[in-house]
Amino acid sequence: MNLTTTGKIAVALLVVALFGTAYYFLAPKAGTINTSVSGTLPADEATTQPAAESATLPADASATAPVAAFAYEAPVPVNGTLKGVVELGAKGFNSFVVNIDKQKNWKLESAEFGNSMVLENMATDYDIRTGLKKYISDMIDHGVSGKNIHFVVSSGALKADITQKIIDVLKSMNYFVNTVTPAQEGELALKCVLPAKFADTGFVVDIGSGNTKVSWTAGKMIEGFEAYGSKYFEKSVADEVVYNETKAQSKQVPIAKRATCFIIGGVPFELATETRKGKERYTVLKAPGAYKLEKARSKAGQNIYKAIADGTGCQQFVFDWDANFTIGFLLGLP
Repeated sequence: MNLTTTGKIAVALLVVALFGTAYYFLAPKAGTINTSVSGTLPADEATTQPAAESATLPADASATAPVAAFAYEAPVPVNGTLKGVVELGAKGFNSFVVNIDKQKNWKLESAEFGNSMVLENMATDYDIRTGLKKYISDMIDHGVSGKNIHFVVSSGALKADITQKIIDVLKSMNYFVNTVTPAQEGELALKCVLPAKFADTGFVVDIGSGNTKVSWTAGKMIEGFEAYGSKYFEKSVADEVVYNETKAQSKQVPIAKRATCFIIGGVPFELATETRKGKERYTVLKAPGAYKLEKARSKAGQNIYKAIADGTGCQQFVFDWDANFTIGFLLGLP
């Protein structure tokens, strides 16, 4: 069929109109966002931005969680008596001067940690006697009477060769030396560390160099267990072995007691220094995985801490800057 000139013009106008209509309905509108994903992207990359960000989170998200303050204040002693105690520990001597009243409320007046002079620099009985006299004199200078100075040997220190020699010298100076088993040490730590307010919801951990003591209340009794100490690496024990055994042991802690753990010891002391605010007595530790430690003993203690945290599921570990199991010994005296 032959079209006239007028017909050809009409057809051309119709085609232009059709293209214009298609463009109007099919072209992207101004102000809209094209959310389609190119078909060339792998399936696992075709995600929104928030999903991509979640992949960058650390495996242990709790390691980056903020550390909350611990809102508790211990009762202050009234008309108390100054008493002193010296701990013969696996690493050295720790000494404490404590004000204790009749209700067994107590306050730490002075403390000296990690004095290894007696262990490292004394070879003869004379050296030990001279050093101990100075040590005792320093405590008396703090206001403690000689009759109120006590000596306690930690269960871990009993394994050291020099310990018995020091005990013999102290006895010759008319000082009675108290030795404790790991179970007794755990009980003494609990008496000192666990506030009565937390008796039904908390437990206690004392990570020492020679061993770790875990304890909790069971009615009027105290129960617990002994685990590896933070120097287990000296005996060529693998980290994995310590972790698995300690984690399994930690499941003994009653579920109702796992809300708060009060923790003391050398490595917890080191961890708490990172987050302590001013002179606060109680510092909440960060999650075990949040610490970057270098020393072998520190890493070993961190491994023990993680095992207990994983075994109990406890989310709040509180370090008490003033507590020591030997203060629990003083609290048991008349």
